[in-house]
Amino acid sequence: MHLVALLLSALIITAVLWDAFETVVLPRSVTRRLRLTLLYVRATWSPWRRVATLFQSDARRERFLAVYGPIFFLGLAALWALGLVLGFAGLQWSAGSNLLPTAAEFRFIDDLYMSGTTFFTLGLGDLRPAGRVARAITVAEAGTGFAFLAIVIAYFPVLYQSFSRREVRLTLLDAWAGSPPAAAEVLRRLGAARQLTELDPFLRDWEYWCSELLESHISYPAVAYFRSQHQRQSWVSALATVLDLSAIVTVGIEDIPTWQARVTFAIARHAAVDLSQVLQVPLDPSGDRLPPADLEQLRRQLEEVGLKPARSAEATLRLTELRRSYEPYILGLSHRLLMPAPSWLRRTPIKDNWQTSPKGAADAHW
Repeated sequence: MHLVALLLSALIITAVLWDAFETVVLPRSVTRRLRLTLLYVRATWSPWRRVATLFQSDARRERFLAVYGPIFFLGLAALWALGLVLGFAGLQWSAGSNLLPTAAEFRFIDDLYMSGTTFFTLGLGDLRPAGRVARAITVAEAGTGFAFLAIVIAYFPVLYQSFSRREVRLTLLDAWAGSPPAAAEVLRRLGAARQLTELDPFLRDWEYWCSELLESHISYPAVAYFRSQHQRQSWVSALATVLDLSAIVTVGIEDIPTWQARVTFAIARHAAVDLSQVLQVPLDPSGDRLPPADLEQLRRQLEEVGLKPARSAEATLRLTELRRSYEPYILGLSHRLLMPAPSWLRRTPIKDNWQTSPKGAADAHW
């Protein structure tokens, strides 16, 4: 029994430390499916998501979903700590529970208490290790606990910095594409203001945003579950809007160059595909976000502000091919994270977030 406890405890400690290393320290995606973090996500996100769908109010649903991101990491850190405390308690027990003073009938409880106080570096002194093996285990656990707590505490600023960088540009999208954003709205507003020269800089900025999104969410997948601070906004809807806009421009609009749209589309699709794989999102190839009637309405909206989108059968086919290359990933992310995929166009006037009060009830005044 002591040998089994020794092997099991060593396995628990190794699994927890390796999982924490892959999640917090290793700056790249991990393709291995059998991981403690993934099991934790599956066990917590699915019921959390089901409860969220019971809310009738969108605002209440968003508030409930917004809590998951921070709780996810706090709970994961607590799970890691519990695993390490149990693992080192098992090592002490397998070594003979050489602690002084102790009651013979409650040795494992004493081992667990000793492990907890050592891991969190309390050093109460009411129990102490006796013998070289027990002392070595205690020193090893104290060092592990100190390093673990330092790394976890340092991880929080990195996590929130990644979230903040993502949200800054996402908030700026409101005045360009509306709330929720729509690709046609960007072109319509630029065309109406006769500011089409601003399109390439806009796409260039969002090319960098997509690159940062890909890097940060691959390194720290927990950020993907953090919700935006404003209603009708999300990183999924912003990514979809960038892809939609790049696809429209790539297919062709008279007098608008396509190069920047093409490179922006490339990195945005790269982000959608890779993040779907990192988050293990099932694809949704059945959705159609731009049926023929909506495509015709989109073209008419652009023509009303003086733009001339390509109307040939080849252009329609090309747009369909581009959409098929990324929409299954966007719809999969939208369904998994409960972040609605945006429409391609705005059918009726809707106030942007900056035009409303925090409760959305009154106009903003300049």
